[in-house]
Amino acid sequence: MKTNELAPVMRILKREYEKKRTPIVDLIQARTKDPFQVLVATILSARTLDRTTAAACRKLFRVVRNLEDLRRVPRLRLERLIYPVGFYRTKAKLLKRLPGTVAQRFSGVIPNTVEDLIRLPGVGRKTANLVVAVAFNKPAICVDVHVHRISNRWGLIRTRTTLETEMVLRRRLPVKYWQVFNSYLVSFGQSVCRPVRPQCGACPICAQCARVGLTGQTGCRDSGDRRDRKRA
Repeated sequence: MKTNELAPVMRILKREYEKKRTPIVDLIQARTKDPFQVLVATILSARTLDRTTAAACRKLFRVVRNLEDLRRVPRLRLERLIYPVGFYRTKAKLLKRLPGTVAQRFSGVIPNTVEDLIRLPGVGRKTANLVVAVAFNKPAICVDVHVHRISNRWGLIRTRTTLETEMVLRRRLPVKYWQVFNSYLVSFGQSVCRPVRPQCGACPICAQCARVGLTGQTGCRDSGDRRDRKRA
């Protein structure tokens, strides 16, 4: 798939995305654009199901609404509030460091660039890009396993790591798609274009994939998918 073939695919994915449940960080965005809440929700969502993250965020944000609340809440109580998100003890420790780091390095204000956000505890490029796009409404490409896998399946890129994928997409992907690319592909990757046994028969863009020779009669099960199965 070439970048100039993306427009109809993105229209289809937008329609499919709107039919399905909204990913947790998009849900936070719909309720508030508060950078603090978006950042915390994104940190909690790592290696955790959306429904678990949503429940933890509801509990947490009743008590912790800003950096000062986070500084004051005892770590053990914070653990109870975010349980059972994945690695909740580690995440609680990282969150407790957040107010001090933001105060020391950024005068108490959540930064709005990827380069600054990755200086915060518990924040990698995936989280930083998502916060920039969701909380600050700035162009950013958040690359997770779904974006990496599906972009390679399509033949849009040929990369080995999520970092490489981000850098290549920054060069090739039209800026108008940057902020929605992650949301659409995460939803699509969870429901249809799965890492193992993708639902090619139900795929709304299977015809496009077949036309560029990626799928043939059996959909997306090419050598790239065998690599996906080993990683899954």
